Amino acid sequence: MTSLKLHSLLGGALAALLLTAGARAQGAEKSAPEPRRSWTIRAERIHTVSGQVIEGGLVRVENGRIAAIVPGGKGGDLSVHTITPGLIDLSPDISLGLSAVEEDREVTPEMHLTDALNLYSTRFGRELASGVTAVLLSAPDNNVIGGLAAAVKTGGPELLSARLLKPDAVLSGAFGSAPSRFNSPAFGRPQGLFNRRPTTRMGVEWEARKAFYDALFALEDKREHPGSRELQAVLRGDLPLMLQASATQDIRTALYLKEEFGLPRLIVSHAAEAWKEPEILQRSGAALVLPPFAWNGTTAVDRGFMAWNTPKLLDELGVVFALSGRGSADPDARLALQPAFAVRGGLAADKALAAATLVPARLLGIDDRVGSIEVGKDADLCLWNGEPTRFSSAVVGVLLSGELVKDPR
Repeated sequence: MTSLKLHSLLGGALAALLLTAGARAQGAEKSAPEPRRSWTIRAERIHTVSGQVIEGGLVRVENGRIAAIVPGGKGGDLSVHTITPGLIDLSPDISLGLSAVEEDREVTPEMHLTDALNLYSTRFGRELASGVTAVLLSAPDNNVIGGLAAAVKTGGPELLSARLLKPDAVLSGAFGSAPSRFNSPAFGRPQGLFNRRPTTRMGVEWEARKAFYDALFALEDKREHPGSRELQAVLRGDLPLMLQASATQDIRTALYLKEEFGLPRLIVSHAAEAWKEPEILQRSGAALVLPPFAWNGTTAVDRGFMAWNTPKLLDELGVVFALSGRGSADPDARLALQPAFAVRGGLAADKALAAATLVPARLLGIDDRVGSIEVGKDADLCLWNGEPTRFSSAVVGVLLSGELVKDPR
């Protein structure tokens, strides 16, 4: 047999084998059962968050949505101590790292994080297992204005369209040391990829203010430039601006920026030392996202100090705030524990739970689907073995869009 004939036979056999394997895979895919998305869950307590706490009742889930909330009742497919809405984290720190940062400019409002999103990140699974069913994904804080952040679910099909809650939920940026940390002056010998400005906190503030003045001039001259539409949307109040600022001086800068340009919707993220500025904070009307509590009060960003009673003080001032876990691998920093820490600092239990569920959903404008237990909303639920604001309690089950991704049985 010639070499040519042998290669032809082998090629034919290989092609037949691949076709057979493909047909089997296709048949297996067709025969794979759809995940179950209808359940009846009984609990001793149901925290709806948007309404009353139901003592003993059933939550009925049909086709991935909440179909009914029934006080009393017996039986059910699952039985747990407490049901709450799925947790929502506005700073989980999940992205493609520096691949999500545009390196030629410090102000990139037109960048979409959905273009630099890794749905296969193992952090999604970690967050989902701990009860976090939705997150806000923003670029790392290397740019003064990093781009448009997206709200997504932490599980489900490996398809962005199936998990996306809101593509352009906020315009994200950062103050403090982060945007200038790796930069070097524009003159002299380059020291790395970030051979650019700003190199100081003053420079960071200048970049932010210049960006908004440029957007105003573009509006007046009817000339567009990259990012002008997004910044103008922030000025109109159509799009929230979320700025990371942890230390007192950086929080002041963010709040003064809001007042200078009349920004209707500002969210200050990782706002550890906001409690030190009660007057300007109350006056500005800005919302906050607090970092996870630390045993000594010192947080990760710029070593901002957050006292244990910070949520209680903010609540007394009438300041809207959300809790976060910042995607930490430390079990004590997970979002599921933050309401218990807030209660330890004096905050009412119902407000602590809302700060990890309904409040972040409202800040992102996705509360029509998630954040509370209401008929018609997505069945994103946490199942607990005790009260969610006690340190002895844990998330033992999770439903995401009605699918039981963590089984309490």
